[in-house]
Amino acid sequence: MILKSGLIIRIVFTLSFVLLFQALGWELIYAAGYKEIPVKGLVNLIDLGADSCLPCKMMAPIMVKLEKNYKGKAAIIFIDVWKFPDQAKRFGIRAIPTQIFYDKTGKEIYRHMGFMSEGEIVHQLKKMGVD
Repeated sequence: MILKSGLIIRIVFTLSFVLLFQALGWELIYAAGYKEIPVKGLVNLIDLGADSCLPCKMMAPIMVKLEKNYKGKAAIIFIDVWKFPDQAKRFGIRAIPTQIFYDKTGKEIYRHMGFMSEGEIVHQLKKMGVD
């Protein structure tokens, strides 16, 4: 029973962050249009995944936190490639989640496939000059 209750708590915890993720306007990027991505003049982290993908859901609270912490310093963007499949092709996505880091000029610097921890992301952003 303890295992089941622990699993239930983790599921509820993850779902609550996904709802928070959406409530904070994460989907605003859809309205802005994808042609402006990567955002020039800022380091960019683009996380390409799907709302229904478990590793993507696990990354959602990390991305929300990073978006808040790096506001004005880096563009932190999520694209749901199941809702926008043309973006998977545009960015050459073979697996989700995939994180792509761009420098201030829009040049791709680093690409990672799979779950990426907050520490790994922060380390990469620091390597790119973002404090």
